[in-house]
Amino acid sequence: MYPRGMPRSEELHVRAGDAFLAATLLLPDGPPRDNGRGRYPNVLLLSSWLPRDRDGAYDRIGHPGWFAPATTAKGELTGLHARLAEALAMHGVATLRADPRGCGASDGRWEDVTLFAKIDDARDLLAAMRGRSELDLRRSGIVGHGEGAGIALAVAIGDPAVSALTLIGASARSWRETLRRAAAMRGRAGIEHEHPIVVAIDRWSEELIEHAERRELTLTLPLHRGESVTLALAPFEQAIHTPPLALATMLHRSVTLVHGGADSWSDPDESTLLAAALSDAGNEAGRRLVPDAGHDLAEASDELIGEIAADLAGRLLPRELPPVLLAIEEMG
Repeated sequence: MYPRGMPRSEELHVRAGDAFLAATLLLPDGPPRDNGRGRYPNVLLLSSWLPRDRDGAYDRIGHPGWFAPATTAKGELTGLHARLAEALAMHGVATLRADPRGCGASDGRWEDVTLFAKIDDARDLLAAMRGRSELDLRRSGIVGHGEGAGIALAVAIGDPAVSALTLIGASARSWRETLRRAAAMRGRAGIEHEHPIVVAIDRWSEELIEHAERRELTLTLPLHRGESVTLALAPFEQAIHTPPLALATMLHRSVTLVHGGADSWSDPDESTLLAAALSDAGNEAGRRLVPDAGHDLAEASDELIGEIAADLAGRLLPRELPPVLLAIEEMG
């Protein structure tokens, strides 16, 4: 297991467009370790599909009736992001993790949030980190989980100050193919069908795709006990037409791809496709398959989570800053 220290946390409310996002900044318990700059390398953590809280767990409080209660047997009480944040702190890396729009204590309705809005929110969260004098602007990274992997790619392509990415359970192809394959697999095996929202999405996956591609505005899905949810379709339409595979060809940064061998949202083959696209663009990605682990890596040991954190910490090398960030660095 990775050693347990006492990292310092601070609760933040970050302005993101027309919303405020509730977030946790976690700082290592000791002084910055290297380069004499007196600032911590830092990482932004981006959530996967479906409503989730800042820790990476399903947002059961904000979306009652969507998810079954968490079970300790599945390691669901501590989300992936909380585990990674603690592990990164042990390696001297600060992290910021936020409740996505419409989840936890953040503003908005998750059902209405578009993919492009999520990308803008990620940029605003990075900007908030860069306003902190204790964080090193030259050594920043992003962890993207599931949907967050595509968002991380989109952000890093246009941000030269991002040093490194770790993409966990990423998809490569269009959301059309990803959803069809995942829904079929979960339907056969009954995986995650304790959650009413997953059952609804899987049962109505073809209708979601068809209506989104026709650019219809909404689709209402039945849940259980007479409940239903109305989803905006713009997020699905944008995800269909923004495959991470295309984004990967434009990225020239350090990347490690991590995938659970039993991922029911994104098949491990997706990481293989992403690795090939990155390689074709001259960017050799690291690879790690976690046998028998699901999408959230709940089955992964603390030691393995620590190794993922150590790998990312070691790749947070200083970057040359554009003039705007140089000015911010000098003011800090």
